[in-house]
Amino acid sequence: MGNSSNNERVFKMAFASVYPHYITKAEKKGRTKDEVDTVIRWLTGYTQKALEQHIEKKTNFETFFAKAKLNPNASLITGVICGYRVEEMEDKLMQKIRYLDKLVDELAKGKAMEKILRK
Repeated sequence: MGNSSNNERVFKMAFASVYPHYITKAEKKGRTKDEVDTVIRWLTGYTQKALEQHIEKKTNFETFFAKAKLNPNASLITGVICGYRVEEMEDKLMQKIRYLDKLVDELAKGKAMEKILRK
């Protein structure tokens, strides 16, 4: 995502506005909301309660990831999402957002939870 104004638009989006899409994507492929929450908690270090508070408060992505304690294994998330290699993204915030997209994508593709969570 080379376009910085487009990045800014994404950063200001409420996490809560995208969250239902993550759930829908996973559920269409036979996965659950709990599994989506599990991958989000794994990536961000949030408790379920903290995650729900961010959704309630309509926290934007910038704040959502600024307050997160990114999993030390997040750098093991590699591959292409939305036409970009996540491991090569220069904008660190956009990279974190794409990490999350990639995890939900892997969940929807039926990947085993142990593999998604890079254990």
